[in-house]
Amino acid sequence: MGAGEIHLGKKESIEDTAKVLGSMFDGIEYRGFAQKDVEDLAKYSGVPVWNGLTDKWHPIQMLADFMTIKEKFGHLKGLTLAYVGDGRDNVADSLLVAGSMLGVNVHIVTPKPLFTHPDVQKIAEGFAKDSGSRNLITDDIEQGVKGANIIYTDVWVSMGENDWSERIKLLKPYTVTMKMMYMTGTPDDQLIFMHCLPAFHDRTTKVGKEIYEKYGLSEVEVTDEVFNSQYAWQFTEAENRLHSIKAIMAATLGNLFIPSVDEGSK
Repeated sequence: MGAGEIHLGKKESIEDTAKVLGSMFDGIEYRGFAQKDVEDLAKYSGVPVWNGLTDKWHPIQMLADFMTIKEKFGHLKGLTLAYVGDGRDNVADSLLVAGSMLGVNVHIVTPKPLFTHPDVQKIAEGFAKDSGSRNLITDDIEQGVKGANIIYTDVWVSMGENDWSERIKLLKPYTVTMKMMYMTGTPDDQLIFMHCLPAFHDRTTKVGKEIYEKYGLSEVEVTDEVFNSQYAWQFTEAENRLHSIKAIMAATLGNLFIPSVDEGSK
């Protein structure tokens, strides 16, 4: 249900809408803006609520992302993921925290004005102590991508923002190029590129054309060469959103029997 079909917080309170939806459905996925809205839906609806995306977090994306990484490498612990771009957006925040939970070393490579917020860093540090994850937040591209197994990026202007000129000025040196991929020093078979999409890697979209006409950029956060290279795993990542959300629904709504390791090996 889009903004034109539901009065969430506009003509009807979140609490009232939550109660109505909770009486009609077995679960709700919220994909919107305010983090508080999804928390209020969970508080009042009486059914499972999944955070499909807010201005603060993108947890469902993380399940697809780390599923993809495990599909490629066969394990997670000890791998290094370098996120290059806006270090304060919901994807960067979520990667730092989720990676810290899983023992993946996460490097946030971003200009100093866009360093990850201290509260998010603190959450990640708590998980990293238990998992052994070694994280880094730096504006030094060479240091940040060195030894990475995964180079990950996202659009430079996040939801609720429109400051393209300022972001381009800050982030133009952080475009993911083939040179950056080689800068990792990682063997080809141990290196992939990821992007949660959509991506501005060419001028074939309306927004891509507008960016080119206004700022002269044919490619923004990633070059077309990298996007269509041997390293590109963004479409497997996109497919895995289907499988991971089905797993979430099965785990929260289904009557599942999940055997323990001992039972599964018998």
